[in-house]
This record gives sequence, structure tokens and C-alpha cells, in this order.
Amino acid sequence: MIDQCHLGDCREVLKSMAADGVKVQMVVTSPPYWGLRDYGVEGQIGLEETPEEYVATMAKVFRLVREVLADDGTLWLNLGDSYAHNGPCGGSSPDGPRQARETDREKQKQMGYRVPVGLKPKDLCGIPWRVALALQADGWYLRSDIIWHKPNPMPESVTDRPTKAHEYLFLLTKRPKYYYDDAAILEGSRNREGGNLEASEFATLDPVKGQTRANLHKIPARPTRNRRTVWTIPSQHYAEAHFATFPEKLVEPCILAGSRPGDIVLDPFMGSGTVAQVAQRLGRRWIGIDLNSSYIDMQRPRVAQWAMAL
Repeated sequence: MIDQCHLGDCREVLKSMAADGVKVQMVVTSPPYWGLRDYGVEGQIGLEETPEEYVATMAKVFRLVREVLADDGTLWLNLGDSYAHNGPCGGSSPDGPRQARETDREKQKQMGYRVPVGLKPKDLCGIPWRVALALQADGWYLRSDIIWHKPNPMPESVTDRPTKAHEYLFLLTKRPKYYYDDAAILEGSRNREGGNLEASEFATLDPVKGQTRANLHKIPARPTRNRRTVWTIPSQHYAEAHFATFPEKLVEPCILAGSRPGDIVLDPFMGSGTVAQVAQRLGRRWIGIDLNSSYIDMQRPRVAQWAMAL
């Protein structure tokens, strides 16, 4: 069960895991985005006819995830958005399979370019927040919305709105108190002029209570600070897959903050295996699930590379 990707519908595999008493410390995943791609696999998630159906499916999936998640565990959920014109669009799933654009366009034609009820042509659908709020209503604690800023976004030909250069990463938990190692993901601080700090500038004492506002600028900043909610991370391409995969640099801070060495990390939509690769590199155990058998062959060399290095 551990350190392997299980082929099948994640809903069925999760039920089996729960029945066997399997528990994981954290979940990091990026489900198929709504209406974007036809993976050519029966039972796939993401081709629901309306946002509401997709959101309901996501709520059911993560209800099952909650059953196998430790009480102090965390869920890190990455989702991209789509538009309600000419079929949903707006960027590819980070860990989607190799799939020709022509096939996607043909599938959209079959779907009839329908605009879902309640939306207008060209509306941004708001899928990430619809899902996040549905999970919150279903009992999850919605702790943070993180902006994944992409300095190398997918080019768009639109001229009546800005080019999309971000996606959401949500941090959700089962309980109000949970394991979170903030020290593991501290980020470098900067001085008040925006430059990098010199070692001589590092503060050795906390600011004194009652310090006047006029003198606060004299107190040097610390070399590190609490992680902010905007993460600038380039999209990452995996040569074997010919698509943009879940970036390792996006997965890494999630695993560092949400688990200890030896803990089990779950990805119910494993895709090309990025979460497994990063978890293994960081000394964690992992469990993957995927509906597409072609992924298993894609994952093996990535995971084996780190298995030999450890």
C-alpha cells in the first residue's frame, strides 16, 4: 500500500484504505480541472456538465480523503479556473496526462460549447473558490488561500483581460489545531528598502515595547520571516510527459510544513508522480492513486531515480 501508486478510481481506493484503517499525515494534490481535458478514461473527474456537479464530486472525494487523514493532518489543494465560453478553458492541469489539443477541442465540440446555467459567455467560473467553500461547508477548516504566481504563464491571445498568471493553493484541515511546521518553510526577509539583508543587519533583540514609531525604522529586520501567501514558482515541464507538471517547488513547502520525516503523504490524483518524487526526496513515505494506467509507467523512473539516490 505504501510507496506505490494504486490504479483505480480514487473514490473506491479511498474507501478501501479507510476500511483497512490506513491513515496519512497529509494530502497534496491537484485534481483534474473542470471541463478542460478528456483523459480518455472511463469514470474520469472533470467532465461534469456544470460547475455545481463538479463541485459536488470534489466534495465527495475529499469527504473520503478526510476519513484517511490524521486528525492533526492537512490538505493542500491546487486548482485552476476556467471560463464559460467556447467550452471551459484557462490553462492545463499541472499533472495531466499526455493529450493532444485536437482531442480536447473535439471533446468540447461534442459538449456543444454549452454555457452552464447561471453563467454568461466569457464569465470566469470561479471553480477554485466554489470548491473551497463547498469543502468548508462540508466541515473542513479553510485556513489559507495561497496564490501560486507563475512568472512564466501560458501565453493567451486575449486582448480584453489580463493574461492569467496564477492559480490557487488552499490549505484545509480537519481540526482547528493541526501539525504545521512554520519554521520549515520560513522565507528570506528583506530590508525596508527592498534589498537583501547583510549579516550585520540581523536583529538580535525583539523590538522593545513602547518603541516610538519614529524609531522603528532603526530596528533592523530579521533574516527570515513567516511564509507569505504569494509563492512565485515557475511552471515546470517534464520531458516525458510533454505538458506542464505539478512543480516540485510548489509541492516541497507543503510537505515540509505538513509532515515529519517518515510520515505518509497522499496524492489521490498522482498524475506523473511529482508528489511521490518530492516526498521520497524529503524522507517521507507516500501513497498515490490514479485512474489512468499510462501514469504508472511515467511515475516509475521519477521515483526510482530518488530511490537509488537515498
